[in-house]
Amino acid sequence: MSKTFHGAGVALITPFGKDLQIDFKSLGHLVDNQIENNMDFLVVLGTTAETATLSGTEKQSVIDFVITRTSGKIPIMVGVGGNSTSDVIDQLNSINLRKADGILSVVPYYNKPSQEGIYQHFMAIAAACPLPVVLYNVPGRTGISMSAETTLRLAHDAENIIGTKEASGNFGEIIRILKGKPDRFSVITGDDSLVVPTISLGGEGVISVAANLAPRLISAMSHYALHGNYPNAAAIQLEIQPLVEDLFAEGNPSGVKAAMHSAGMCENQVRLPLVPVSERLYRELEEKTKGLL
Repeated sequence: MSKTFHGAGVALITPFGKDLQIDFKSLGHLVDNQIENNMDFLVVLGTTAETATLSGTEKQSVIDFVITRTSGKIPIMVGVGGNSTSDVIDQLNSINLRKADGILSVVPYYNKPSQEGIYQHFMAIAAACPLPVVLYNVPGRTGISMSAETTLRLAHDAENIIGTKEASGNFGEIIRILKGKPDRFSVITGDDSLVVPTISLGGEGVISVAANLAPRLISAMSHYALHGNYPNAAAIQLEIQPLVEDLFAEGNPSGVKAAMHSAGMCENQVRLPLVPVSERLYRELEEKTKGLL
């Protein structure tokens, strides 16, 4: 079984300067900080990266930069998804993924396909993709949830579909996937609030937003849980929960970028249609960040 994406992963932000161009200096420091604090893998061009606002050229430049910066130290997963199956396949053929270790592909959004449509979408992607594929179920953004039955069908039918990032918040569905999955298939939570519960039932780890800000805590929590030290893992889970709630209170990545700005890690800049968080929330994040970092 492939365990390339196991443990603590981070859904990297895309830092922007005041001119709203990509701030590669801050991105480099962010990548270095993840590696230095024992994160296990990086996710490039996920939701948190504001990928929908990046041009094709910008996307490739971010992929190339992160791959070069990591120098093979930890695995890299690249977000390649969309709501047109043929367009996703075109992306797979046009983006240079040669040094990436896998892709993350989201359930098609807006179209609201049936479960059969979701199944056929991912089977077509798996057939076209030269890399391992991790599914991404996030109904709060896509408008539809991939059922446990569809996830398990894909897990059993496509050898290179190696896992799922579950951000449904539906723990009953997560349990059904954990119970019925093949051994080679990994369940990774996309919710910073559910890291310890997911791992305790057999999950493989997390793709975290909060790790952009606090990689040391997220990696420690994940590693404690994976090694069966649930008291220490639970203590961190409880400690970070108030901050996690504030990070998402006015949308992601606006929240995490505000917290990172207060810690001197990047500018507080997002591209429209996102906007920075309110002054009130910024001050709350600033206080909670000081208490944890």
